[in-house]
Amino acid sequence: MAWTPDDIPDLDGRIAVVTGGNGGLGLVCVHELAKAGAHVVMAARDQEKARVAEEQVRARNPQASTEVVALDLGSLASVAAAGQTIAQAHPRVDLLINNAGLMAMPKRTTDDGFEMQFGVDHLGHFALTAHLLPALLRAERARVVTVTSTARFGGGPVNPADPHFSRGYGAWRAYARAKWANYHFGLGLQRRFEQAGVPAISNIAHPGLSNTDLQSRTVREGGGGWLGAASEVLAKRSGMPAALGARPQLRAATDPSSRGGELYAPRYASNGPAVRRPILRRWDLDRRIAELWAISERETSVVLDVPRA
Repeated sequence: MAWTPDDIPDLDGRIAVVTGGNGGLGLVCVHELAKAGAHVVMAARDQEKARVAEEQVRARNPQASTEVVALDLGSLASVAAAGQTIAQAHPRVDLLINNAGLMAMPKRTTDDGFEMQFGVDHLGHFALTAHLLPALLRAERARVVTVTSTARFGGGPVNPADPHFSRGYGAWRAYARAKWANYHFGLGLQRRFEQAGVPAISNIAHPGLSNTDLQSRTVREGGGGWLGAASEVLAKRSGMPAALGARPQLRAATDPSSRGGELYAPRYASNGPAVRRPILRRWDLDRRIAELWAISERETSVVLDVPRA
């Protein structure tokens, strides 16, 4: 039988944080986690959109327990403030889904001067995870899920000397590299959890081709060129609805049988039920993860070190 949100176990009393929880896959996650009994923090940049989304969740489920926290992943100050707000309200966090992201944007920079896609998709989530780490480690068996993409295969290691593409920028190349970073961050965090002997686990998920606002925003922002326009048409015609596209990350976040360090994705790469997929372990995986960690800590000035149990 294919996995569905009906397989999510009882989450009563659990605290979940979903970045980009005000739309698309993130909003589906908020709804399903709240439906299972979790209190869900919707961390989002667009506060007006987030309040409307929260009303939608509560209209479908009057018993839903949610709250909205301002989070701009393109600002390290906002990330730190959001982490502090969440941790003060919830000393224990059971689940963090690093879901928000941008795709194939024109060349832009974050508030801190980072290349926008690397800054938002990876560095912002790296910093948020670090700020929430003490709360995550207080949970009985916390989970962190980071959303990647098959686009990662078109990316490659981050250049330590030029992490923000000051030379040779390409919208799709930058997106692919950001998704490469998401993938290696998820694996690296699992290794650090294991090395520290803590019960928390880190998983990765990719949603396949899903019909959300991701592709349309790329076109609206003038990014992606002809491929951006084509991806928008393809998503509308053959992409999975958000309710199905969110299943890999929901399963990664809630499947009781998960051991950590696993990848959840559609069975048929871009479509199909949410299944575990094999992790392709290159010979240089450890080195690439170590390099990414060093670059991330250097650029954000945030240390993500898991203390031993």
